[in-house]
Amino acid sequence: MNEQVLIIAVQRKQIDDLRFSYSLEELMALTETAKGSVAQVITQKRDHPHPALYLGAGKLAEMEEQLEANEIDLLIANDELSASQTRNLQEYFGLPVIDRSQLILDIFASRAITNEGKLQVELAQYQYLLPRLRGQGQALSRLGAGIGTRGPGETKLETDRRHINRRIDEIKRKLETVVNQRKQYRSRRKTNYAFQIALVGYTNAGKSTLFNRLTASQSLEQDQLFATLDPMSRQLKLPSGLRVILTDTVGFMQDLPTALIAAFRSTLEEVTEADLILHVVDVSHPDHYQHQQTVLNLLKDLAADTVPTLTIYNKSDLMTAEFMPIQKPSITMSALAASDRVALLSEIEAVIKASWLPYSVMIPANQGKLLQQYRQHSIIDKQVFSEIDECYHLEGYLPSAHPLLVTDHQK
Repeated sequence: MNEQVLIIAVQRKQIDDLRFSYSLEELMALTETAKGSVAQVITQKRDHPHPALYLGAGKLAEMEEQLEANEIDLLIANDELSASQTRNLQEYFGLPVIDRSQLILDIFASRAITNEGKLQVELAQYQYLLPRLRGQGQALSRLGAGIGTRGPGETKLETDRRHINRRIDEIKRKLETVVNQRKQYRSRRKTNYAFQIALVGYTNAGKSTLFNRLTASQSLEQDQLFATLDPMSRQLKLPSGLRVILTDTVGFMQDLPTALIAAFRSTLEEVTEADLILHVVDVSHPDHYQHQQTVLNLLKDLAADTVPTLTIYNKSDLMTAEFMPIQKPSITMSALAASDRVALLSEIEAVIKASWLPYSVMIPANQGKLLQQYRQHSIIDKQVFSEIDECYHLEGYLPSAHPLLVTDHQK
């Protein structure tokens, strides 16, 4: 049976009603993703959250009434709580209390599949817990017993400060090995001149659906937040025949815990090392503009804002209002429509051409290996065989640094 959850939230003066409403909807969706049932939501307008109890005295009394009326198992705050706020609320109500960040970390813990993913989540959880140990109290006594308590895999989070520091060092060493392996993979791809494309976007924007349809893969595809956690790469063939590497990445979200971003740095480097970013936006979501800005801000934080980007305004089949694209270049489509996916592949190719250099080359018929290299590494627009010269005449596009651009065969 799902845990019964009471959500508490403070609306600061600078946050308008619509944005606050979207924030609450997102928190409720996160709670459901973590297998919780939202029994009630209590909100309060304040300049700042109460320093000791998050909400004011009047709202605390209202909460007590709700706790009596509903069998509440857990309190979840919409903001990140301090150690003292968590401790005071737990003592006041005699119930476990977690915040938005802890909830997100819990979802990540339940979704981690690979060893790397589990290590990254565990590191983020420990880094989040360490400064809050004094405020956890009761919540830590129920580890492994509900939302906000899940550790990676079947392990339970230890709470001894010395153990945590030792474990953080140990995880960092293990992740360093993984980071080096990733660097080697990326270096190998660069050496082979493999063109790398990263799919990014707000969580639940439809990245995995698009990834699966384009590459005929079977990555997790659900109408849930953070359905994809571990990145997956597959080969993708463009209309010209050029094969590229497409990588699906973890979804972004407003107010992601900083510990989580830091822990997933090695995974997110797949984005910074990409030759092209496909930014997927759920255009049917009423707050899609803010979602788009959140992703753009995170890309800037990762120093990936200079990577060429094609914005995909997805879920056009669910749009209920007129829409004007903000980012350029862009395409408005539905990942479920085959014709739209064909148009997307052509658009990807057009964006690549815009950043590559044109070439025109004559290749003798007996130079089969060289011809294959052009077919493998370039976008070929024209290929004509001349029986008189016994040569292939190719016209197309190559990356500016590719050695084929300066081959002796170029005319």
